[in-house]
Amino acid sequence: MRKSVVGGIAALAATTVLAGCGDAPEETTTGSGTSESAGGEPTTDFLPCIVSDAGGFDDKSFNQLSYEGVVQAADELGAEFREVESNSENDYGPNLESLVSEGCDVIVTVGFALSAATVESASANPDIDYVLIDDAADNDFDGTKDADNVKPVLFDTAQAAFLAGYAAADFTETGTVGTYGGQPFPTVTVFMDGFKQGAEYYASENGKDVKVIGWDGKEGSFTGGFEANQTATTTAKQLLDQGADVILPVGGPIYQGALTAIADSGNDVALVGVDADFFETDPNTQDVVFTSILKNMKVSTYEAVMSAGNESFDAEAYVGTLENDGVGIAPFHNYEDKVSDTLAADLEEIRAGIIDGSIEVTSYLNP
Repeated sequence: MRKSVVGGIAALAATTVLAGCGDAPEETTTGSGTSESAGGEPTTDFLPCIVSDAGGFDDKSFNQLSYEGVVQAADELGAEFREVESNSENDYGPNLESLVSEGCDVIVTVGFALSAATVESASANPDIDYVLIDDAADNDFDGTKDADNVKPVLFDTAQAAFLAGYAAADFTETGTVGTYGGQPFPTVTVFMDGFKQGAEYYASENGKDVKVIGWDGKEGSFTGGFEANQTATTTAKQLLDQGADVILPVGGPIYQGALTAIADSGNDVALVGVDADFFETDPNTQDVVFTSILKNMKVSTYEAVMSAGNESFDAEAYVGTLENDGVGIAPFHNYEDKVSDTLAADLEEIRAGIIDGSIEVTSYLNP
């Protein structure tokens, strides 16, 4: 029987506060696709800027969290800021050009899809600082970033996903958990890797037969994009039809397709969120969200912009881990009285094991 967790899990949710400001951005987009802070008169001429990927700043996920980090930094620095939202990949280059022409001092680009455009813009504008979220800026794959003035902000989310996979394996009643992604980029499959490894670790440690579907470590189920469309719903439905009662969609808005598939199934299916705490950022998930795999994007973006504003910008890559609270998992919220009474303690122990290296979690950042 699934019983209540007594405390415990709070320590694993250190980054949940990042998602607490989950309202969509309130800035008014002008015809040029940029906008200014709605605050008072600026006290500095430092100008931070941000460009989204095609998910937009109200994606309730990594674009929104990065945006909130820029807003917080601009407020503290007494600066205006500029934002520009991309509707498709064709917008990335022109949007960056528009921010350069605005005189931006630091430009935050959100998502691996902007990597090539970011490197091109950074190479052409060496006096501007760039912060690239979720990519190493290594487009020729030679092991080094392609522009010296780009700071890659990366997250070893496999570590946090391992915890979520373990919890899902403990929770499942069908013995099947599933995952699917938007496209098979490393920053997508890193979640799937950790989720699979965590579920398999649970099975080996507890003698329970748990099957992970949708990702075998090399190939899996993908929608081909990052839109909340029929393909996202159909892909989720395929996993549910195979008996999955816990499902992890990885790829921004594609989780909305999973919500539709869960509702249509009429079954008790739990959803695992990514990037932000879905329970906080999207009330539509509250009845089904089991936990979320968190990336500390708001704080890492804020810190990078603050360092640029204080003339102490460091272009060395940042990698978020469990140890530095760059990644984590959210509370179980409405599922707290449904999970086993041993799960919280198990997760605390596993988290410590991952940090000290006694439990190995592999990913593209830690092969």
